[in-house]
Amino acid sequence: MRLEDLNDSQKRAVKYTDGALLIIAGAGSGKTRVLTNRIAYLIEEKGVNPWNILAITFTNKAAGEMRERVDNLVGFGSESIWVSTFHSTCVRILRRHIDRLGYDTNFTIYDTDDSKRVIKDILKELDIDEKKLTPREVLSAISNAKDAMETPEDYFRRWKNSGDWRKEAIARIYVRYVQRLAEANALDFDDILLHAVTLLQKEDEVREYYRRKFRYVLIDEYQDTNRLQYLLMKQLVGEKGNVCVVGDDDQSIYKFRGADITNILNFEKEYKGCRTIRLEQNYRSTQNILDAANAVIKNNTGRKGKTLWTDAGAG
Repeated sequence: MRLEDLNDSQKRAVKYTDGALLIIAGAGSGKTRVLTNRIAYLIEEKGVNPWNILAITFTNKAAGEMRERVDNLVGFGSESIWVSTFHSTCVRILRRHIDRLGYDTNFTIYDTDDSKRVIKDILKELDIDEKKLTPREVLSAISNAKDAMETPEDYFRRWKNSGDWRKEAIARIYVRYVQRLAEANALDFDDILLHAVTLLQKEDEVREYYRRKFRYVLIDEYQDTNRLQYLLMKQLVGEKGNVCVVGDDDQSIYKFRGADITNILNFEKEYKGCRTIRLEQNYRSTQNILDAANAVIKNNTGRKGKTLWTDAGAG
């Protein structure tokens, strides 16, 4: 851990460890450095056990980079820290407890191609032309339904007499799709999140075990979280947990994947007494570039607001 290499805002973000913390991290502001140093600080200065820390990021690549940096900073015991993606975290939980939901713990995970194959089979069964209703469109609708925790039965009831043949067809496919996966003891990518959230909501003993285990939860790229990822965090953290989320509301670009910008915009309301720290010093660009970016981005509605600056000169 090298706190002397951090700027004042970064140091404050590393050292604030009690309760909820929102870090608004502008582009190129050193957020990964802050997250990894925060983990090291918790262990070295606060005496937190490595196995009581969970750090979640979005991609396998980002998780791998964070893992490497944490290992270098922390050294002995760092392998006990959970550093992983949302999906990997959920898979680890489900491998241990999914039998409580009626699945076998050696479930198979279907990728997008596997899911498409199942949908294509069902379309054939129902005599629906793939050109009129594509597997991609069906999977997208099912994914949105799962993100909203809408069961096939609820979805079917909502659309069965709507007069919208596409939605009615998707509803019938959704019912069969879930049955097919259950018969194969398989989960798709959305199920991994959905079943983990359902498990933690329903099983008090499991939920309390993970709340005790993960005394400190850190989540990167929080602006890109969807509803299920938000609900997972709520279940793991509880009302008064030590949760640190890092994100930039100006960099939320994944609405088409279900990302919900309100998760980061409403974080301070969710957690009373939440501290907010802005990382505004940029280490990547010159001031002319930042001035242009600031002038454009300030027109966004519904944003937290920040102004990036650099000491690298105008350029």
